[in-house]
Amino acid sequence: MERFARAVESFDRANAEDPVSVDVGGVRRPRMLVQAERLSAWVERLRPDTPEALRLAARCQHIRRWEIPRSTYPDGRIGYLEWRKALSRFHADRASELLRQAGYDDATIERVRTINQKRGIKQDADVQTVEDALCLVFLEHELDDFAAKHPREKVVDILQKTWRKMSAEAQREALSLGFSERAGELVRAALGS
Repeated sequence: MERFARAVESFDRANAEDPVSVDVGGVRRPRMLVQAERLSAWVERLRPDTPEALRLAARCQHIRRWEIPRSTYPDGRIGYLEWRKALSRFHADRASELLRQAGYDDATIERVRTINQKRGIKQDADVQTVEDALCLVFLEHELDDFAAKHPREKVVDILQKTWRKMSAEAQREALSLGFSERAGELVRAALGS
């Protein structure tokens, strides 16, 4: 088995252990495995010429995320940022271990780490592609559930922040998504249209 296939299989096996599942077409599946598949699909849609390191990074971006719950950090923005920083290191470390086991060299592993940790966002095309794909997965698959759990003002604020993180190409893709009536109204409110 080639090393790319070995790496993806190991990422998928790790994410298949997620104790939280989501409904996908009437079938319950591990949430982080579904997230990885959706992220990979968006990355390849945005960049049909996807370099191997970017394809790997997309597949392991949130590897075993459930192991560091948000609740283990203080409430509020500072706690949230500390949690995100810890997750970033955790994901990069787990991915590095699995990439090394699959036979990847240090340069490829470091490139995947750079993308996973979003170093160079807005300057590095691969990092921006992952950020765009993450935003598009949220808008396409998670916005309705998120909106149901949070006040309208918070959702609009998050949508505005999400929009600013995206490239112009990703923003165009987002506008072509088939939003529910409520999600569409929230997106329009966030964009001031």
